[in-house]
Amino acid sequence: MASSLTPELTMHPLRQKWLDEPERFTGKRQIDVAHLMGVTEGEWVDACCGFESTALRSDPKAFLEGLPALGDVMALTRNPSAVHEKTGQFDHLNFFERMGMAQVVNHDIDLRIFLRHWHRLYAVTVEKNGAPQHSLQVFNGAGQAVHKIFMREGTDAAAWQAFVTEHTDPEPTAFVVEEIPKPKTGSADELDLDAFRSDWDGMKDTHEFFPLLKRHHIARLDALRMAGESRAREVPVGNLEDMLQTASTQQVPIMVFVGNRGCIQIHTGPVNKIIRYGDWLNIMDPGFNLHLREDLVAEAWVVRKPTRDGTVTSLELYDAEGTEIALFFGERKPGQQELESWRGLTDRMSPSL
Repeated sequence: MASSLTPELTMHPLRQKWLDEPERFTGKRQIDVAHLMGVTEGEWVDACCGFESTALRSDPKAFLEGLPALGDVMALTRNPSAVHEKTGQFDHLNFFERMGMAQVVNHDIDLRIFLRHWHRLYAVTVEKNGAPQHSLQVFNGAGQAVHKIFMREGTDAAAWQAFVTEHTDPEPTAFVVEEIPKPKTGSADELDLDAFRSDWDGMKDTHEFFPLLKRHHIARLDALRMAGESRAREVPVGNLEDMLQTASTQQVPIMVFVGNRGCIQIHTGPVNKIIRYGDWLNIMDPGFNLHLREDLVAEAWVVRKPTRDGTVTSLELYDAEGTEIALFFGERKPGQQELESWRGLTDRMSPSL
């Protein structure tokens, strides 16, 4: 983060450490600085309050309701293995308060938001490539980034400043990291396999999959391992790049899901520019970027689920801990059958499935 000292502000020890060791931290990403400090990203951003960071009121509903006024922005959702970036506007916002959810669904920005994980909110301004970079950043209780919003050329700068002023917390408290309990699941050895597979085969909508996992007390990756090869089959991780390149060449419109516990972000449409930089596999298109650490993908699965519209096929990526990294589907809306072109791509990855 760029230095902009204000003498009357109390210096946080983490920030003082950053100032004392510029050679160690210069040029590092915010999350990498936090790791070098031995703290979470949320704690590091909080340590810079009064300088580069401004604590906002922890009112995610009011925060979200104010975003449409900003105009074009870049929405970023990530997990440790993938970063998903979309440019657009925060219009068509809906809340489902009984479920603790919100969603933004429009042509450009498509989000599923789980509000109980929107714990701390900040406005951040840092120097990047000689110019200020403005962002709004959301963290869960464990200090992990849930969602970020960046100012872009089409953003209304005056509306942005008014937004920050309106939502600034006049009496912010220090970030105290909370432990987020892991979901409890049973052992795959305890699974009633016949009942599980029967329920899988009885699905009418892909949204029934998560309740199915809860009902059978099984983790998602364990469910794929137990489903049987007609429903889910592991495929080589290296097939991912070929799938994306072929989708680009054939202009097969796909859906790309990347998320964490607090937010899932979706791209729908064709992809074009597929580029590899070392371990990073990237989609670099106008309005949509995906950055994926392929070396962190431990398992890849082609999965087929029955629906009232026919079979829906996904390519699902998981890390070494069994956590979802990214999901890929063919472009589809309710009431429509799966694209044959997408099914052809997944058949190439697992021809005997």
